[in-house]
Amino acid sequence: MTMIQFKGALTHFANPLSHRDNAYSNDQKSVISVAKSREAIKSITSWPSYAPTNLHHLDDLAKDCGFGEIWYKDEATRFGLKSFKALGGAYAVARQLQDIIEAKTGAEPTITDILNGTYKDAISEIVVTCATDGNHGRSVAWGAQMFGCRCVIYIHRDVSEGRKQAMEAFGAEVIRIAGNYDESVRLADSEAKAKGRIIVSDTSYEGYMDVPKDVALGYTVMLSETVDQLGGDIPTHVFIQGGVGGLASAVTGYFWDLWGEKRPRIVVVEPEQANCLQKSAQAGHPVTVEGDLDTLMAGLACGEVSLLGWQILSNGADDFVTMSENMVAPVMQLLARGYKSDAKIEAGESAVAGLGAAILASQDREMTAKLGLNDQSRILVIGTEGATDPEMYERLVGQIWQN
Repeated sequence: MTMIQFKGALTHFANPLSHRDNAYSNDQKSVISVAKSREAIKSITSWPSYAPTNLHHLDDLAKDCGFGEIWYKDEATRFGLKSFKALGGAYAVARQLQDIIEAKTGAEPTITDILNGTYKDAISEIVVTCATDGNHGRSVAWGAQMFGCRCVIYIHRDVSEGRKQAMEAFGAEVIRIAGNYDESVRLADSEAKAKGRIIVSDTSYEGYMDVPKDVALGYTVMLSETVDQLGGDIPTHVFIQGGVGGLASAVTGYFWDLWGEKRPRIVVVEPEQANCLQKSAQAGHPVTVEGDLDTLMAGLACGEVSLLGWQILSNGADDFVTMSENMVAPVMQLLARGYKSDAKIEAGESAVAGLGAAILASQDREMTAKLGLNDQSRILVIGTEGATDPEMYERLVGQIWQN
């Protein structure tokens, strides 16, 4: 029985299509695989200021939750953007620029060529665009600035002014709409087609599949680092944030391809009001969640499933759970002050979904049984962001993070 007590709720759905002896199919490998990740890893690790992020061992928290291990991959320091999304959006921008330059010139530009300004004039005429809850757009804007192209970002009504200003700081034109995230995705798509812009989205839909593959491959840098930092250990469980499914499918696919039958149990965590993946699993096909998608976890306020993500998660994820909103601030606060002798960690609202769900599960015998958790469980969670919205962080945690 856990020694820490939080008030919160989980709803659980076990994926009936998940079987531990399934082979990772060629169709799934076409989206993400260890082999396909190598080019992204080579590219991103050569960028200025690249450094691996920390993998924290939360030993005291694991012990008091009744688990063997909790590992926390801390993306709060990633490239100064405070989010794992720095990897995906910027890498996809680079890949689009390489393809466009090759089509125009016949040459195959390297990242070094682009960073050195070899194709500066041609690249300066290119406009990339996307819709975002904040972190993906920041990555696209940062990548556009780094590589020298223009950028237009669409945000929905609930994106904070702080996140808007962070994208503008990288030179992006930011357009706010009155609708929700999924409506901003549709507007970005239609205006890109009308104005000749290049869409760099982290979600896939009919007719738009290739770029989100590059976004997901960018995330594998984080996963490769994690494998190295684990030093041969394999988690029994990964509690991973949902959203549209891009990150969750990258995690699921990469570890499935790497570890096969030894891969960890994948538990996808979503907000109660934005659980499109859980509802899709229950229905057996992609389902759209309508409405305001109201959640503190802004990066997870998504109502439509990424089709590429679903290609992997539909039979690769083991469990789909939702976590109540009242867990967000307490877990952020627990990490900020450090639990007993565990490290103090800066974690934004969307970063804590996986850890919060694991803590809640530890308090409920029925849930631990459903998820196969016990004192030998080795749990990996990914802290996807730091204080990407400083005002929100101060309101929820009570302090501005000091490194």
